[in-house]
Amino acid sequence: MKIDRPKLIIVVSAILVMAGLVVTCVFGVRYYRYAKSNFTSRDGQEHSYYVYPGTTLEALTSMVSADYEIASVDAWRRDCRKVKFDTIRPGHYTLAARVANRKMIRTFSKGEESPVRLTFNNTIRTRQQLCGRLAQALLVDSTTLQQYMDSVPFLRQYGLTPETAVCLFIPNTYEVYWSMTPEQLFDRMQKEYNRFWNDERRKKAEALGLTPQEVATLASIVEGETYRKEEHPIIASLYLNRLHLEMPLQACPTVIFAVGDFTLRRVLNKHLEIDSPYNTYRHTGLPPGPIRLPQPSALDAVLNAPKTNYLFMCANPDFSGTHVFSETAAQHERVAREYRQRLNQRNIK
Repeated sequence: MKIDRPKLIIVVSAILVMAGLVVTCVFGVRYYRYAKSNFTSRDGQEHSYYVYPGTTLEALTSMVSADYEIASVDAWRRDCRKVKFDTIRPGHYTLAARVANRKMIRTFSKGEESPVRLTFNNTIRTRQQLCGRLAQALLVDSTTLQQYMDSVPFLRQYGLTPETAVCLFIPNTYEVYWSMTPEQLFDRMQKEYNRFWNDERRKKAEALGLTPQEVATLASIVEGETYRKEEHPIIASLYLNRLHLEMPLQACPTVIFAVGDFTLRRVLNKHLEIDSPYNTYRHTGLPPGPIRLPQPSALDAVLNAPKTNYLFMCANPDFSGTHVFSETAAQHERVAREYRQRLNQRNIK
């Protein structure tokens, strides 16, 4: 049978064109899944994930698929095999509403994390509490952080001791990476510390005869005395006067810190006998370190304390939360006597 050559050419050409279109379509779709989009958020929003060490590709896929439609799971697995993506770096990641396979692989293999917000305030009193708070926000555990906080050789590079380690952590909100190591955390906090302790503040501390750590220690005592920020500069002035006269600070918040019972409302004589370097009734000068994380405003209250002659203070007998400041022991004793009487009348122990 004779074959019509022109028709054959047309048929073959059509077949080749169709095959070419199929091949183009297949590779076009593959490229689209790889470079443009394969994961689509069900609610049209971005989503964040905490990926822990040891997370497998299967676990990651399952985690993401809870929020994203995967147009082609086969394409996802094929692209992962092609680039030998089998190691997922731990971290906190945020994915856009539409994500391509290439972006997914790069994000989790390169560790392209999204920062988290790390917040701590002056309610933290001890480095154990600080380690617990940091561990809540970061991947590192509190026990590991505690080891760094207690390590004299490690802290020496920052000019700190275990007692002053908390000085590096000035209360605020910071953007950090969830998977950062303790070393990276300390380095980051040192940058923030140096940003706060600029030349102007350091000169003010030097004029007071204090180091930045000593300013932080005094500021922590000031904050321990009252939540009223308007009184902080006056209280700071009072304690600076005592320091310069080498008088014991006799600060009740330091005794409470030494006791370790932060619910204590009334310091009694038995508490004043505790043998602790933090008991400023028994030891002259500042305690070894802060008794809480002082806020920046309290640090500035010390640095900018007014000149006064106050040496004594007592809680106001009217229970307003304010204090009565005195220049002499006689003036102070009259106020203190009245305050004790009011406490007894109210049966406050």
